[in-house]
Amino acid sequence: PRSAFRREFSVPIERFQDHEATERLRRLVRPFILRRHKRDPTVIQDLPDKFEQKVFCNLTREQATLYEAIVQSGMSALPAGENGVAMQRRGLVLAMLTRLKQVCNHPALFLGDGSEIGQRSGKLNRLTEMLEEILEVGERALIFTQYAQMGYILQNHLQDTFGQEVLFLHGGTPQRHRERMLDRFQNGSDAPSIFVLSLKAGGTGLNLMRANHVIHFDRWWNPAVENQATDRAHRIGQSR
Repeated sequence: PRSAFRREFSVPIERFQDHEATERLRRLVRPFILRRHKRDPTVIQDLPDKFEQKVFCNLTREQATLYEAIVQSGMSALPAGENGVAMQRRGLVLAMLTRLKQVCNHPALFLGDGSEIGQRSGKLNRLTEMLEEILEVGERALIFTQYAQMGYILQNHLQDTFGQEVLFLHGGTPQRHRERMLDRFQNGSDAPSIFVLSLKAGGTGLNLMRANHVIHFDRWWNPAVENQATDRAHRIGQSR
């Protein structure tokens, strides 16, 4: 019964860190659990090496101007003094950081005005160059962003640039469409080479090892979330 489980295991383990109860529970459930870690010798032999690289990009003149304006405006809005304003300062700083991240992605994301994409973002320009090299050798890429609107910008820009379909999976994608999109990318003979995903919607539970490049267009505050997203491609079955 639940009451017995709570008395024998939950309370001793969670509240008192009882190692004996922990070991007893582990012995009971072990026969029913099959789990493999990538660090296990039998698994790591089946996976190719994962190479990680940070790519640094310069801001365009427009981005730099917006960036400086946001910093100046944000700093002048911060309340002076320490009494009772810590939470207010924290909220203003976090809001400023969010706006700065959006500017670094693309001015159109920050402005939200539906303006043309053009050559306005150093990061997007560099991404386009990287994808040119990837497509030239017939390989596939996943691109993660935390902003759904940035995903639409990427999808439209890359489709126009390369003249081919680009998939985009986000939190609002209907389940049926989502499954069809994933199956097509993984198994379809006509599968697009570029798959844009929002980090929250596509960061866990997917097998997309047909891609052998994973690009994080913007960074998440928790590296573990980024690692989980990268592992959509770095899985058993990946050979490149």
